[in-house]
This record gives sequence, structure tokens and C-alpha cells, in this order.
Amino acid sequence: MTHAALAGHPFGTVITEETLKQTFAPLSQWEDKYRQLILLGKQLPALSDDLKAQAREIAGCENRVWLGFSVSGKKLHFFGDSEGRIVRGLLAVLLTAVEGKSAAELLAHSPLALFDELGLRAQLSASRGQGLIALSEAVLDAARHAQA
Repeated sequence: MTHAALAGHPFGTVITEETLKQTFAPLSQWEDKYRQLILLGKQLPALSDDLKAQAREIAGCENRVWLGFSVSGKKLHFFGDSEGRIVRGLLAVLLTAVEGKSAAELLAHSPLALFDELGLRAQLSASRGQGLIALSEAVLDAARHAQA
């Protein structure tokens, strides 16, 4: 499978969990967090048709979402895309939380913990919340697959 670096996203490498915590910490209004998510989503490059074909389309999301991964050594590398601006931002946060981690690391800590730390999950619509859970499950499935 294609290495995630080919997808060209900065999440988990240039943009880290700490970076996101510093960015979101001063934002108390949901509208400000919403704008920040849109800005993050703009940094997520669109996937080529070839990468979309390798990725899994995640069911249960409000917008179409694709998530793919590759394994290099013991590390998993993720890439993804979505048709929705907010969902792209949520995907960017998820990629930040999971990129470059081992299967054991991913299975030991919820991929959604960062969303709670940033105060993002509480304000999501039910359908976006369910989509986020579906994305998290896809990450955990990838980790289990890589461990097998």
C-alpha cells in the first residue's frame, strides 16, 4: 500500500498534538473552534483517485470520508479525505492523534482522547459524533490488522 507521506499531509509530524492544544486552548467559543477546524481541513490535501481507491470509505459519516493506512516497520501511517469542510478538519485532528504510532500505541489510547482534550466532541452534531466514532473504529481496525 502507498506510504502516507505520498498523501502529503502535515498532521502528526509538522502539526502535533501539542500544536493543536496550544491553538485550541484560548478558543472558548464553539464558532472559533469551528473556524479553526475549517482552517485545519484546508491543510489536508485532497487524495488522488488512486489513494481514494486504496482507502476505505467510512460508513456512518455525514459526508463521504476516506481513511487509508500503510505500515512501515512497526509504525502506521494514515491518510484521508472528506467532502465536508468540518469533517476534513475533524479528520485532520484524528490524523494528528494517530499518525506514525505503533499498533500497540494506538490500541492502548483512544484516538478520540485528543478531541476531548480540545473540547471538540461535546459540540458536535449527533451525526458528526457518530462519524467520528466510525473513523476512530477504522483506526483501531487498522491497528488490529497491523498487529495480526
